[in-house]
Amino acid sequence: MEGKSRIIEEVKVEIKKQFEGEGTGHDWWHMVRVVNNALTIGRAENGNLFLIELSAWLHDIGDHKFHKETDAQERLITQILDDVGLKKEIQKEILAIVASVSYKGAKVETLPSTLEGQVVQDADRLDAIGAIGIARAFAYGGNKERLLYHPGQPPVMHNDFEAYKNDKGHTVNHFYEKLLLLKERMQTSTGKKMAEDRHVYMESFLSQFYKEWEGKE
Repeated sequence: MEGKSRIIEEVKVEIKKQFEGEGTGHDWWHMVRVVNNALTIGRAENGNLFLIELSAWLHDIGDHKFHKETDAQERLITQILDDVGLKKEIQKEILAIVASVSYKGAKVETLPSTLEGQVVQDADRLDAIGAIGIARAFAYGGNKERLLYHPGQPPVMHNDFEAYKNDKGHTVNHFYEKLLLLKERMQTSTGKKMAEDRHVYMESFLSQFYKEWEGKE
């Protein structure tokens, strides 16, 4: 097997081992969907598909939602990439891409410095919106024992990552604090187009949600 193909296959095996059966919506199938999104965008935008695919598989390794250590992401990804024999200079590119993926708050800019970083960020954010994004939001909220909704608790537009990370609000707030903001924050033209229908679907869902909450027809 060619070197790049071998590396990707070995990384996939490790990712499946770590994320299969995960219960917050960040499971193996989330990784598969993000990779599929990333390759679709990457081909349309003429990005480096090796860097894009590898970064997409690794994007949730060491994530702050599952690890308290600030160096977890770099440490754990480096370990995986050392094990598969990836050159250090390419590892640095992967780490830079992955570091720019996560959403860090409504008032926090996260702007990838490369096309490949933009592609992977868009790919991950696409899986946070639309029908799948709705399902994942409530799966995560349930896993964290959060309320579906509380009309007396308004959304918070977080000024920094710490405030966003530590917020314990109900799941519907998450739509206003993140999900409904993502369409305008897509980095690539392809990502923007892919986000449009998903965004409209979320708006429709919320409209129906409030009608049912109030017992209206």
